[in-house]
Amino acid sequence: MSRYNVIGKRLPRMDAKDKVTGKALYTDDLSLPGMLCGLILRSPLPHARIVGIDVSRALKLTGVKAIVTGDDTPKIKFGII
Repeated sequence: MSRYNVIGKRLPRMDAKDKVTGKALYTDDLSLPGMLCGLILRSPLPHARIVGIDVSRALKLTGVKAIVTGDDTPKIKFGII
């Protein structure tokens, strides 16, 4: 007798009906008080060497809380990056 009673067996998906009817909530559907939204701005030029980023105009925009660039991250290389 196996210790496992779930592995290898077909089980009904409890959230299937909500997903197919559009009632299911996903992470992108949530909005909480004080919640911040982040955006990523990528270079329009493939394989371009970015020599500098001027964030002064972006910091003056209403609602901007912070700007993170490569200079704000640890200089630890991993993988193919």
